[in-house]
Amino acid sequence: MYRYKGMLAAFCLAAAAAFATAPAEAGKEDDTLNIGWSRVVETNDFYFNQGVREGMAIGRLIWDNLVERDPHTNEYKPLLATSYKWVDNVTLDFELRQDVKFHNGEEFNADDVVFTLNWAVNPDSKVSVPIMVSWIKTAEKTGPYSVRIHLKEPFPAALEYLSAAVPIYPQDYYTEMGTKGMSQKPVGTGPYRVESAEPGRSMTLVKNDDYMKGGPKGTPSIGRIAARTITDEQTLVAELLAGRLDWIWNMSADTAENLRMQPGFTVVDGETMRIGFISFNAAGVGGANPMTDVRVRRAVAHALDREAITSALIRGTARVLKSACYPSQFGCAQDIPQYEYDPEKAKALLAEAGYPNGLTIDLYGYLDRTHTEAIMGQLAAVGINANLQWLQFGPMFKALQEGKAPFTHLTTGSWSINDVSITLRGSFAGGPWDVAQDKELIGWVVEGDNVIDPEQRKAIYRKALERIQDQVYWLPLNTYYITYAFTDELEFTPQPDEVARFYAAKWK
Repeated sequence: MYRYKGMLAAFCLAAAAAFATAPAEAGKEDDTLNIGWSRVVETNDFYFNQGVREGMAIGRLIWDNLVERDPHTNEYKPLLATSYKWVDNVTLDFELRQDVKFHNGEEFNADDVVFTLNWAVNPDSKVSVPIMVSWIKTAEKTGPYSVRIHLKEPFPAALEYLSAAVPIYPQDYYTEMGTKGMSQKPVGTGPYRVESAEPGRSMTLVKNDDYMKGGPKGTPSIGRIAARTITDEQTLVAELLAGRLDWIWNMSADTAENLRMQPGFTVVDGETMRIGFISFNAAGVGGANPMTDVRVRRAVAHALDREAITSALIRGTARVLKSACYPSQFGCAQDIPQYEYDPEKAKALLAEAGYPNGLTIDLYGYLDRTHTEAIMGQLAAVGINANLQWLQFGPMFKALQEGKAPFTHLTTGSWSINDVSITLRGSFAGGPWDVAQDKELIGWVVEGDNVIDPEQRKAIYRKALERIQDQVYWLPLNTYYITYAFTDELEFTPQPDEVARFYAAKWK
């Protein structure tokens, strides 16, 4: 209670200080949406900041993709395209809009699409998340405003990837300016154009009055958007309370609770596609370890009261996962066998596996230490004594690849791809993240990624997810959420993919 009151007092003092030096209030009054976040976006070139949600939000303002996934219905709608069709299992045709210009005046046409796609798939380009485009073989121009995309193999999730992670760049501008120029002065076709930018610090965007009419993104409403990076959470909140910011996100639970008490602000917990799980080195990559025995892995599953941990530590809109994927993702089967919380069964399985007195083993983690330590506490209660190896993401990833981590507490946000293929391809298709190396499972993952028929894909992915669950290659834990705080004058709707769609925001 005292800590709570102390934090609230600190916020009020910070706000008072901010008000004392604040300029004339912005926001609705001068049609400027002031947004702030703590994560530094090192570059504004979208292809080199993929996965950074702040960069993704900015990207949706500046650039357009060929298609757009409706966040409410999950329907794929033409955006820079006017139509699309599957020619066969490895060929997609697009007809393009003829009324679009880039922010610098360049006419948009097929050359820009072909350039962007062929550049992105070229290994020499070194885009930050090559899996987003690695399914593309080539793109060819079939007319001034028509394009054909050739796939390396059948890939039914192509439209999802095109809608989420493949913005179209202006050929002439990018060829001349390169990634440095695009970062310093981004140019796209999107609903907002960049007025000024300091990579990693700030950006000001103004409404594109020439933006396409009738498109799935709608017509932008707010005249100007000013984004700032403020790495200190207390300062970020003080700026919101002072009226110099209208929107912030991703603050701590304590901060969010304090903000809920402040008049004039809306505080919303929005579930995200990020999921938590425990990954087991079941294949014994790097040498044998106790987790190569499925009975030990099942003991871990029965030892954890995931419901209690989630409600006590994650809170908000978080929920326990039933499967190794986010529920809305295409193919993410939910009605598969579950492991109930049963410490006695966990102890029996350990004894059956040859550990009647328990065992001591390393557990790796990198993100949410309090959560990881709660997991360790429940494991200790059944005799699994975990030595915590706490690392940064890079060293932890290396430890996984080298087989040094028997089991690891991990999270993934799926790069906001609403298709289970992104998770299964990355973790169970035989690559560097695959600590199962299950040949039958690999076959199902590859098959599911190559079958166009939706119902067949679902059936194949179900087999894969049931196998992961039965063998406990992963133990799904929980979803996560982000808290948004913004002025009551703003109409804003969070979405699970963590893409803040400011182009759809409005003043009330």
